[in-house]
Amino acid sequence: MSNDQHIITRRAALASMAAVSAVSLMPAAASAQPSRPLQNAKGATKMSSGYVKTKDGVEIFFKDWGPKNAQPIMFHHGWPLSSDDWDAQMLFFLANGYRVVAHDRRGHGRSSQVDTGNDMDHYAADAFAVVEHLDLKNVVHIGHSTGGGEVARYVAKFGQPHGRVAKAVLVSSVPPLMLKTEKNPGGTPIEVFDGFRKALAANRAQFYLDVASGPFYGFNREGAKVSQGVIQNWWRQGMIGGALAHYEGIKAFSETDQTEDLKAITVPTLAMQGDDDQIVPYTDASVLQAKLLKNSTLKIYKGFPHGMLTTHAEVINPDLLAFVKG
Repeated sequence: MSNDQHIITRRAALASMAAVSAVSLMPAAASAQPSRPLQNAKGATKMSSGYVKTKDGVEIFFKDWGPKNAQPIMFHHGWPLSSDDWDAQMLFFLANGYRVVAHDRRGHGRSSQVDTGNDMDHYAADAFAVVEHLDLKNVVHIGHSTGGGEVARYVAKFGQPHGRVAKAVLVSSVPPLMLKTEKNPGGTPIEVFDGFRKALAANRAQFYLDVASGPFYGFNREGAKVSQGVIQNWWRQGMIGGALAHYEGIKAFSETDQTEDLKAITVPTLAMQGDDDQIVPYTDASVLQAKLLKNSTLKIYKGFPHGMLTTHAEVINPDLLAFVKG
């Protein structure tokens, strides 16, 4: 056998060893997946994504996973994140047989970085564009933080009038009004939101790092179990979006009075929030939501932070499923 043949044979053996090693690692990786296979009725994993163009020309990115004949659950993310913030919930509901849909708000994530329409009316209209495009019916809409405001405006203006909504969930959400006013004395002073705008304009990257590593997930609390992966994922989602949309979005989530939206909602609605929410004070949010909604259920979680969907998914997800099924 020549030297060249020896070299070729040795390379082939090394490649085979590497392949065997890789296969041996697969069970450990697979164990991190949901206990039920994420498959449709035909046995093939069903995952899709795409874009829909709104009436004013904005391209909205969306994910649409699961069997198309199953009941849809649509998720609305918080500021300044993207639909990726719902990974734990989308995988959970997909494993439980639902169709799961989520989109990136205009100016956020993979959607168009536009300089107009960064307000609650456009947010809700964009969500409706996704619903119409996918022809979703009997939908349960779940919104977190700013996404809860989007859900409230959507259900009141589009979902109910067009008969496309079954239930709604507001998680750590901004309605009825975050800003402190004479009529809303329990709100947050305008100086706080001005501080957000100043910090974003001065050093958006550092501001987002500070929010994620501190109050958003309660990682600034003594004894908190800090996850660097969660912090980095929050920062990643924020930095993908547009600075202008995020800057203007602060006004949208803090100064939009959604009292009338809540009063107009008649479908069963779950308001849920942690009592250690350092971003949206629960006494001026979920507690008031439950009073204004006609058909509400209120759940307050002791010690849970604003980002409890991530930090306490093992508690929140089953509660969401119970409400959806109930």
